[in-house]
Amino acid sequence: MRGATPHETARHLPMMTLPDPVIRPLPGQPPGVSLRRSVLPVAASLLLLVGLPCAGQAQVQARTLPPDTIAERVIACTACHGNQGRAGSDGFYPRIAGKPAGYLANQLQNFRDGRRQYPLMIYMVDHLSDAYLKEMAEYFAAQHPPYAPPQPVTASAAVLARGRQLVESGDKQREVPACSACHGANLTGVVPAIPGLVGLPRDYLSAQFGAWKNGARRAAAPDCMAQIAQRLSVDDISAAAAFLASLPVPSPATPARAPAGPLPITCGSVP
Repeated sequence: MRGATPHETARHLPMMTLPDPVIRPLPGQPPGVSLRRSVLPVAASLLLLVGLPCAGQAQVQARTLPPDTIAERVIACTACHGNQGRAGSDGFYPRIAGKPAGYLANQLQNFRDGRRQYPLMIYMVDHLSDAYLKEMAEYFAAQHPPYAPPQPVTASAAVLARGRQLVESGDKQREVPACSACHGANLTGVVPAIPGLVGLPRDYLSAQFGAWKNGARRAAAPDCMAQIAQRLSVDDISAAAAFLASLPVPSPATPARAPAGPLPITCGSVP
């Protein structure tokens, strides 16, 4: 039967009938009782008993599943950024709680789209839609846990004085606007897309200026912060970061509803 399929082959084989096995009867059982007749009811009972705990476990699991809320879905973010996004304890992961939602959404999109480079963040948001990122941003923007006390800053009086000048007045000769001209008089940010600068560690602030200066961090064009960073010296960056990190957090620390006047520089990420 060359070329026959297994099913065709099976049709040409003689049918074999196996005898019903007979085992020694159990006490009180009549002789000749088949294995099938004596074992199958027991097996069925065992399967039923085994199945009952499984069904119970499924019911328990269904009762203990966490609620499908945005708060549950962003718990992974708090592993680095702290509970409610209040900031990590190591000074590297910034506070995201209370930041304007538009700013947070922009940063999530920047990580996803390659304008910012940090592998862990890219991995977490690479597959998420704009709508999902916006929902995450709005959740953290609505959180207002207390700020931690400012970290001690070691800097000379001259360094802090230069930092104050850059933050409050800027440097007209270098065409560097004051930080407060964009980030608000209290430096708590401006709705919808300008972040606050108070309550951030010195090392984080310096690292972000450095990332803008060397092109590792970018934003929508025109990238105003990249332009400003290019005009600042390394000493200027260190001074501004030291002064900002030394400031107490005002109360309330919520973003301003609107800028005090026209922004001194055009920013592509600010509508």
